[in-house]
Amino acid sequence: MTPRAAGKRNWLKLWPKLFLPRMLKRRVPTSLFGRSLLIIILPICIMQIAVTWAFFDAHWRAVTSRLSDGLAGDVAWVVDSYKTDPSSLAHIADRAEQSLDLSIALQEGRDLPTRRRNSLFGPIDQSIQQALSDRLDDPFWFDTTRYPAYVDIRVKVKTGVLRILAPRDRAFATNGHIFVMWLAGATFILTAIAVLFIRNQVRAIERLAEAAEAFGRGANADFKPYGAREVRQASQAFLDMKDRLQRHIEQRTTLLASVSHDLRTPLTRLKLELALTEPSARVEEMKRDLAEMEHMIDEYLAFARGQGGESVETVAVRGLIEEVSEGAKRAGAEVSLKAGPDLMAAVRPNAFKRAMANLVMNAAAHGERIEVEARVGPAGGVEILVDDNGPGIPPERYEEAFRPFSRLDEARNQNEKGVGLGLALARDMARGHGGDVTLDRSPLGGLRAVVTLPG
Repeated sequence: MTPRAAGKRNWLKLWPKLFLPRMLKRRVPTSLFGRSLLIIILPICIMQIAVTWAFFDAHWRAVTSRLSDGLAGDVAWVVDSYKTDPSSLAHIADRAEQSLDLSIALQEGRDLPTRRRNSLFGPIDQSIQQALSDRLDDPFWFDTTRYPAYVDIRVKVKTGVLRILAPRDRAFATNGHIFVMWLAGATFILTAIAVLFIRNQVRAIERLAEAAEAFGRGANADFKPYGAREVRQASQAFLDMKDRLQRHIEQRTTLLASVSHDLRTPLTRLKLELALTEPSARVEEMKRDLAEMEHMIDEYLAFARGQGGESVETVAVRGLIEEVSEGAKRAGAEVSLKAGPDLMAAVRPNAFKRAMANLVMNAAAHGERIEVEARVGPAGGVEILVDDNGPGIPPERYEEAFRPFSRLDEARNQNEKGVGLGLALARDMARGHGGDVTLDRSPLGGLRAVVTLPG
């Protein structure tokens, strides 16, 4: 065997192992509801198919075969009796009708039909065909579809065609469809019960996921655990975790607020002392240091407080961005705004304004021209673009810019205003609303900040 043929043979062996699991995996439902339904319904369907097959193979075929044999024997007796004494046809017909429930008529000069309509259920025709072939030597024709309650059998004789009408229940078992209907009805009822039960259990998990997502966005996530015992345990564990996190956030915010208040008191005294001191270059430097310290305290507190206890409101995006843009204009930047007046977003207004102020003021600090555009996002929701014509940031350092206290200078020059929390606060706000903030290259040549918020 050549290497090429051996490689082809090995590939054919590996193909089912490599591709069949992938094909099955792609066709398996991805949701818990779909998979649970598949686990229950698939065995039921397999069982029903196996039971139906066993019924038709072991019972229905055997009964139908015996009935067809009996009818074929009676037909053979009628044909043989007529051949023996054609003049006794009337007597044979009366006897067959009274004893065998067969209707007999002689169609003189006729021939057998050349075409026959097959039954939708093939085994019926096969059983009658086999039985008549075993019992009759003469040509014959039959039809199981012409009459709803009878089987039409015709046998070729010398004088014409002997036509025999037999009840259908004499040719095959007619209660098979009843069994199939009962089986299908039972399957439908079991499936409906399974769907209702599984849906109720899956709904509890979906509510838990919705509550977890709402809590991640800072919204109210109170709900009553229900469902299976394991689901209730997971829901209660989530509620306990939520309470612990909320207490931790409240304690942290309270602590930092107290620290901020305690620090502001000596800062206020120092500012008062400096105000009463003779003006000098040294005094001005000390005033700038105090202002920087006060600004740093405000940023620390804002970062620790996060979203706070502010509730979500549906507001017009343009109005909030206009308020933020005024500060950049006062700082000397050229700001252009593009946003529809009817563009709405569900946000915490103060947190949203703080985040947008950080982005716009950051752009104003590094560029002279700023463009802000708010629009409907490609996947829905709201998308806000903040562009500047500043020096920008290398793409490999985009994520580093979002780290708290990162200002992208190796020396961490503390003489620069700010502590590197602007982008971190903006991303924290966006993610708290279920969105995100990303960075990209701006068409103006500087940096573009993209804020996405869900609809």
